[in-house]
Amino acid sequence: MTATARVRPAERADLPRVAELAAQHAAYERSAPPVPDLAERLAVLLFDTAEPRLRCLVAELPGGEVAGYATCAPELSTWEGREYLHMDCLFLAADHRGGGLGALLVEAVVAEARRLGLEEVQWQTPAWNEGAVRFYHRLGARAREKLRFSLAVAR
Repeated sequence: MTATARVRPAERADLPRVAELAAQHAAYERSAPPVPDLAERLAVLLFDTAEPRLRCLVAELPGGEVAGYATCAPELSTWEGREYLHMDCLFLAADHRGGGLGALLVEAVVAEARRLGLEEVQWQTPAWNEGAVRFYHRLGARAREKLRFSLAVAR
């Protein structure tokens, strides 16, 4: 499959499909669904700003179907005094897992880090997602135990 599939930067026309995949991703991770206007919000973050921080890459099959996506953005590490690339999402539709597309997406994220002059990519996955953990270990990634917290800010 990967010999003819490709990973490329998302285009505005891809965003409804990316939003659809993000909803599948949220359901898979047992999370609340994305906001209803996610495609429009992503368009603003990716295309409607002078210097977009967010990057979105899509895995495209030979027939043009977008089968998965990865998003990433530069972040700061206070302890290391440097930036790194944070991969916020990596997701493939269930029927396209195990064929090499995930590795292509990670390679594209790593290439983006190199392009930005960054030395590391960081991400997280739920501890129960054993398939993802095995996949990331096969790539040579190492896990760091932490809990992720979220605090809503009142307006």
